[in-house]
Amino acid sequence: MAERERIQAVNISEEMKTSFLDYAMSVIVSRALPDVRDGLKPVHRRILYAMYELGMTPDKPYKKSARVVGDVIAKFHPHGDAAVYDAMVRMAQDFSYRYMLVDGHGNFGSIDGDAPAAMRYTEARMASITLELLRDIQKDVIDFGPNYDGTLDEPLVLPSRFPNLLVNGAAGIAVGMATNIPPHNLREVIDGILLMIDNPEVKVEELMKVIKGPDFPTGGIILGHEGIRKAYRTGRGSIQIRAKTRMEEAGNGKMRIVVEELPFQVNKAKLVEKIAELVRDKKVDGITDLRDESDRNGMRVVIELRRDVNPRVVLNNLYKHTALQTSFGVNMLALVDGQPRVLNLKEMIHHYLEHQVEVIRRRTQFDLNKAEERAHILEGYRIALDHIDEVIALIRGSRTTQEAKTGLMEKFGLSEKQAQAILDMRLQRLTGLEREKIESEYQELLKTIAELKAILADEAKIRGVVREEITEIKNKFGDERRTLIKVDEDNIVEEDLIPEEEVSVLLTHRGYIKRMPLSTYRAQKRGGKGVTGMGTREDDFVQNLFVTHSHNHLLFFSNKGKVYRLKAYEVPEFGRAARGTPIINLIQIDQNEHIYAVIPVKEFTDDKYLFFATAHGVVKKTSLSEFENIRRNGLFAINLRDGDELVGVRLTDGDQEVIMGTKQGMSIRFHESEVREMGRSATGVKGITLSEDDQVIDMDIVIPDKYVLIVTKNGYGKRTPMEEYRIQSRGGKGIKTLSLTEKKGEVVGHKVVSEEEDLMIVTQSGMVIRLNVSDISVLSRYAQGVKLITVDDDEVSTVARVQITDEEENETEDQ
Repeated sequence: MAERERIQAVNISEEMKTSFLDYAMSVIVSRALPDVRDGLKPVHRRILYAMYELGMTPDKPYKKSARVVGDVIAKFHPHGDAAVYDAMVRMAQDFSYRYMLVDGHGNFGSIDGDAPAAMRYTEARMASITLELLRDIQKDVIDFGPNYDGTLDEPLVLPSRFPNLLVNGAAGIAVGMATNIPPHNLREVIDGILLMIDNPEVKVEELMKVIKGPDFPTGGIILGHEGIRKAYRTGRGSIQIRAKTRMEEAGNGKMRIVVEELPFQVNKAKLVEKIAELVRDKKVDGITDLRDESDRNGMRVVIELRRDVNPRVVLNNLYKHTALQTSFGVNMLALVDGQPRVLNLKEMIHHYLEHQVEVIRRRTQFDLNKAEERAHILEGYRIALDHIDEVIALIRGSRTTQEAKTGLMEKFGLSEKQAQAILDMRLQRLTGLEREKIESEYQELLKTIAELKAILADEAKIRGVVREEITEIKNKFGDERRTLIKVDEDNIVEEDLIPEEEVSVLLTHRGYIKRMPLSTYRAQKRGGKGVTGMGTREDDFVQNLFVTHSHNHLLFFSNKGKVYRLKAYEVPEFGRAARGTPIINLIQIDQNEHIYAVIPVKEFTDDKYLFFATAHGVVKKTSLSEFENIRRNGLFAINLRDGDELVGVRLTDGDQEVIMGTKQGMSIRFHESEVREMGRSATGVKGITLSEDDQVIDMDIVIPDKYVLIVTKNGYGKRTPMEEYRIQSRGGKGIKTLSLTEKKGEVVGHKVVSEEEDLMIVTQSGMVIRLNVSDISVLSRYAQGVKLITVDDDEVSTVARVQITDEEENETEDQ
């Protein structure tokens, strides 16, 4: 009956949930996942701490691996000896760890998958860099907790004076989650930490400039940057890794492929076996022999080829069908405050840096406490030495030690520790030289105490200590990168291939667009015939021509007031005489919509603005940051009135002057502060009052000491000093900049230019001439201008500025 009363009824479903959750959390926290601070799982941490306790430092002789495994199992890790030994073996393999933590002696396995010798045969000790993981552990810098049976204390985390999680990576499968963090180069990661010390608000993109990507112990080649970018930004991504190979001549016209480095975690013996299998099954043709010539000097797998095969084709087939090319699935999952979290690159470095700040703070406090305790004892010595005769008399007159201690405390105001230290003092400390040593030590301690207190009082000084000490580690243990990073020729990340260079982009009235290198045009003398810049239909003509960098964003503003976005390199490149591609193939514009204005943008920031001008003389100013997130089907940039359209959009800093010109030869100059900032969908305010049949043709930013360039549709032009255009109030009629005649035609170009620039003039038929601005005559506002281009039965349609490049500075001959 009593036994029945001890039986407790439970719901089996609830019991299963509770028990499985307990098991899952145990696996997650205590077995499979590394801590973000030291990058170690419990088993690795326990192995290294057991070696530390055994005194297995790099300067001591090796000890049997079985000794370490036995200590770990007995004291800290009550699991199988095979699991402990396997973990220890991996830390001693130069093909598994980027920076080995265990210095192994004996057979610790190979890249061919050979098993290590039994632990009774192999020997080990800590590697030199491992001392940095454990440095200052005796100074109360980390927390300890009870071991599995409560008889000993073990570290809950190591001081980890270098960023082991990123440097050596980690892999593990828990319950419902897994981690796979690639190894990195020590120098690069520490440079990233130094960057964050200097600027805690550093962005992931900035960190990626110093931390280029994973650096695997086996070398190899990473293909493309996109997988790295995604992994560093989100914590998850896939990285393509390829073996490092080269072609050799084998004689008799034959070639051979030599494999020198393998992707991370690829078994060489299985790879050779797989290649042989593909040859046997005739899935890869052209291989006549396969040899593994690897030795102590390095890896060398030789693949002999037939004379009639293309080595590149064979190699590409091997990439496709074998582990010569693999993918590494990055999943940067680690424990943060005991909870599993997926972290991006910045978060991983942040948590590590916070750990180091805590380690330095606790170490400094420990050193301060020790220094103050010692200073307290020395103060007692000084008092005793100043009253040495009285102290000796008191001690001699005391019947017991306790009586002497109490007497010293009462007579000289000493603490119990000071009194005991005086009683323990040897007679030799009474000599003059010893007294000087005590005084010197005391003064040095006072300086040390002041320095330690100054460090504790200033977070910046603590981070300075971290910077200094981690830089020493970088200089001592840092090495060159082993893994190359280059573009994937087969799965190209397009931006990786596009050089940053100036390009010209042309857009026609009917919506054809193309990109061309700026060097397509050479500078020509004023009045030349020009060269063909674009093949157009009879009823089409070039409407926009502008110059930008290939990696900049292009904002396309349509006649309906909408804005679309592309990268410049996304515009297809064509030859000079080609028409280009329809813009509707690149952006989703409506049937009755066409692109009227385009401007390049590098970054979308709050301190920059877009200043708009319409044909009806309306102007508007909007923050550039409002255009960062543009949908594929576009956004409204300005609310246009009926019959109006955009004629000018310029990038400003909010403190510029603008100048607008009309086709009837009027111009107005005013400060943009007269136009308040408005939202994207706003209509704007009046910029200039237009006469009948007039309209604004262009708007530009005023540059002091520069010129206003005027070009008419019949090819005449002039440049006038900016000072001839006085500042007016927004909304006025403006001043005359050119007297129109039938010979000259209406104004089609109104630009602010400098003598260091070139000018491109494009006609409706697609003829292009490039002029040096310095070759155009300087004339007053009232002058008629001179001939810039011979148009015959043609008309000028577009005018654009171009910066003169070094190569073209002196080039003036016809092309």
